[in-house]
Amino acid sequence: MQESLTHGVDPFLYCEPVADGDPGLPAVTPGIVAAALRRIPLPPVDLVIQPPNGRTLVNFETNFYTEQGELTRSVGLLGRQVELRIWPAGFVWRFGDGEVRESSSPGAAYPDLDITHSYRKKGRVSPSVDVTYAAQFRVDGGPWQEVPGAVTIPGTPQALRVVTARPVLVGG
Repeated sequence: MQESLTHGVDPFLYCEPVADGDPGLPAVTPGIVAAALRRIPLPPVDLVIQPPNGRTLVNFETNFYTEQGELTRSVGLLGRQVELRIWPAGFVWRFGDGEVRESSSPGAAYPDLDITHSYRKKGRVSPSVDVTYAAQFRVDGGPWQEVPGAVTIPGTPQALRVVTARPVLVGG
């Protein structure tokens, strides 16, 4: 079997007749674009932890967020130019102590605490955040269409040390 322009995906499984376009080119369908989206290198999001510097306290609301915005990519499929708008649609926050939280929010910087977690004991943990990207596409500058499905990129674990603190009275 000859390899197609979609790298191993048979385009004729997904092709529809071209109505008003060039009859020599098969239509680019949402299924073909979804297969292409899975092959495009998408970045993991950068996890920001507050307080910074790799340390937090036991029983303290540690804040987590990311600032990844919309991405655009352009690819050629079946002889056509396909534009993609790709955005983070979901997040899985892994706090490194067995606790996990799913959200559609990227969190927010202090003082807008949106994604927080309190560690119950001291030690070293490796929190991370997985991002699920959704997308829309258009062919040759046409109308935007939804790409079926989504692509999840696992996050890179960050080193975080959870420490205890002892209150100390200081004279004035």
